[in-house]
Formats: sequence, structure tokens, C-alpha cells
Amino acid sequence: MMNDRSSRAPTWFRIVSVVLLLWAIAGCYACAQQFRLGADAMGSASSYDRALYASLPVWYNAVYAVAVGCGLLGAVALLARSVLAIPLTTLSLIGVLLQFGWLFATSDIVAAKGAWTAIFPLVIVAVAGLSVLLARHARSRGWIA
Repeated sequence: MMNDRSSRAPTWFRIVSVVLLLWAIAGCYACAQQFRLGADAMGSASSYDRALYASLPVWYNAVYAVAVGCGLLGAVALLARSVLAIPLTTLSLIGVLLQFGWLFATSDIVAAKGAWTAIFPLVIVAVAGLSVLLARHARSRGWIA
């Protein structure tokens, strides 16, 4: 019987995994900046941005840290060809959905700043979702074990 680890992952899988790792590193940096600078993390904050940041629940930053931390560990697990990529990327996706779901459901950010403010969060959700799909696909192909 063939060992799952003996199935060589294709080059595109390794390239996508490296891109996901770089994306995750950028996410961790953005999270650290938000912890360090608060509302000013993305540049000079408006009074709306300051009020919104001040209204974030206590758990919000913890969920943000879990989302980016699990995303980073999930990307590392993909590169290491570890099955841990599946639960880690799944936790990251759940964190992202909680984070942005709460933000858009409980604030008037779209009304205050415009619909375009949802574009980058949607990209983040899409990348997190694709990471989960990639990990599951890799498992089904025997590229991770």
C-alpha cells in the first residue's frame, strides 16, 4: 500500500501554498499593527474610525488573532504537507467570518464609508475559503497526510 506522503504534490500546489504563507504573514502584520496602533493602523483615522474601533467588543481582537494565526499555521501546514492544514484553515475561516460578520451586521460602516469598504473583507473571506478547499483537495489527493 502506498504511503499518502509519497504522493508528490504538484508545483502549482507548492506555489499557491507559498502565496498563502505570504498572505498570512501580511495578515499577521496587519493584526499586530491594529493591536499596536488601534484605529490608526490603516493611516490617519477619522472620528468615525475611532468611534467604531472603540465600540469593538473585547473578543474581537482575540478572534482577529485566531483568524490570522490559524491562517499562518495552516499555510505552514500545507507547505509541510500536514493534515493539520484542514482544521487550521477551517478555524481561520470561522474567525474571519465571525470578525467580518459581526462588523458588517452590527455597524453602519457600509452606510458611513460606502459599499467599497466590503470589497477587501470579501477578498479575505474568499482567500480563507479557498485555503480550506485547497487543504481538503490536497488531502483527497494524498498530498498532505
